[in-house]
Amino acid sequence: MQLRKMMVMLAALSSMSLALTACGDDATTVDSCTSDTDCSSGFCNTTAGVCMETCESAADCPDSEKECAVLAGSSKTQKVCQCKTDELCKTDDSSTLVCGTVSKRCEEPGSGPAACTKDADCGAGNTCNTTTGECSPAATTCTGEGKATCSYGNACYSGTCSAPPTPTCENYQNFGNKAALGTTGPIIFKVATTSAANDTNFCPASEPKRVKITISAYSDTAWPATSAELSGFFYVLVNGTPRAPSISSSTGNYTVSGNRADIVANLCVASTSSTVSLGYYFTGGNFACHQANY
Repeated sequence: MQLRKMMVMLAALSSMSLALTACGDDATTVDSCTSDTDCSSGFCNTTAGVCMETCESAADCPDSEKECAVLAGSSKTQKVCQCKTDELCKTDDSSTLVCGTVSKRCEEPGSGPAACTKDADCGAGNTCNTTTGECSPAATTCTGEGKATCSYGNACYSGTCSAPPTPTCENYQNFGNKAALGTTGPIIFKVATTSAANDTNFCPASEPKRVKITISAYSDTAWPATSAELSGFFYVLVNGTPRAPSISSSTGNYTVSGNRADIVANLCVASTSSTVSLGYYFTGGNFACHQANY
């Protein structure tokens, strides 16, 4: 009789142990990481700095992170377990967990990195989907011009995303404040000579020829309403000296469309002048060389 009672108790304890193990299988532990070697699973979501469990199908994942898919924005092809909704994260023993927009793990509110709002929030070679707040690899092909679907700092040239031309002009070589340049400010992707004609109403008699140069750029930051409000925009002389460009306030000299601005800058030169080397840049942006022939 005593032996039978003991056997029943052992069976009950065994069942309880199995139940606890089953509950534990659905729990999610978020470990921080900076590389794949930091994770026992061998997969680090480096954007969020958290380890993720690899999987072949949803059956390999806990109920709270039942999505088994390739991580958006990652160059890795391995599928990982991901959360989909805040509600599913609350199926575990916590009622406060939410689905991290960047981590794709169930996490405490505010504990994960914020969703992206612009490309600068994402790693190199990634773009920000401002609707979902997710970073994803930038396209390598594109249509049109300007930023298009390219990563910030690149532009669309002949259907391919690439960096703007590398500056090699004397204006750039002699420019002494290269620390003011970068890839986070407005990006100049095109400079073109628009026209050249004598205009003594605009230019002095000693330099009567008015040359119009159109600078096209894009920015993640909203452009100001008028050209007079532009800041950090310069043209650079051959000797490397930066100057504020002359922009007429009349219609058509400053046009903004979405993240793109087309700015017409003026230059007064001698009547016999037929070419000039120019450089343009925005603070924090790239340096664009332009040989204006007219």
